[in-house]
Amino acid sequence: MNKLPSLHTELDAFRAGWESRVGEAVARMIAGDIDDLRVTGILDRAARPGDAFPSTANLLDARGNPFDLAALLAGQPTIVTFYRGGWCPYCNLELRAYQRRLASITAMGAALVAVSPERPDASLSTAEKNDLEFAVLSDVGGALASALGIRFTLSDAVRPYYEKAGHALPERNGDGEWALPMPATFVVDRGGRIVRAFIEPDYRLRTDPDEAIDALRALTTPRAA
Repeated sequence: MNKLPSLHTELDAFRAGWESRVGEAVARMIAGDIDDLRVTGILDRAARPGDAFPSTANLLDARGNPFDLAALLAGQPTIVTFYRGGWCPYCNLELRAYQRRLASITAMGAALVAVSPERPDASLSTAEKNDLEFAVLSDVGGALASALGIRFTLSDAVRPYYEKAGHALPERNGDGEWALPMPATFVVDRGGRIVRAFIEPDYRLRTDPDEAIDALRALTTPRAA
């Protein structure tokens, strides 16, 4: 059986190439902004294991139809992973890594969904370009990310860089705000209790899907008598 490529290796390779392309000044600016976000204490306010996953959220699927995440969580263990948008190369690498492992997740009787603040048409484009076979959802107005404590407003320092790169978030997300979720992955037990939470202010870092799957496996493997 072929071993699946490591997401960490793919992310590191992309980051090295990106830093080479944008130069030291931009790389230093982004790193400093990430450090500034971390020291706000945002991680202390984020959802953690033992918390109930928020049950109310106006989520839409990639076709613009309402998606009842609460009903899904009530019926089966689920990995819920948040990404910034289809414009983010780190996010696309992560989504493709989850797709490669989707069969392992569904074989355990579990589900996988990905959530971003982008509008459904962008979610559909992300699903199509990455050949994703799991639900890709739009968090309308960032309500779910806010309830989980992972949503933040981008600083004035980085907004010009995003605009220059073509990522005008207020228009792209349709909410008029310069806001994003931190990349985060939650493993949620049947019934809606968070059992693992992987949250990282540095969007260039992600938990490897295999770590989330290991946490999921602990929920779905019968204990010895």
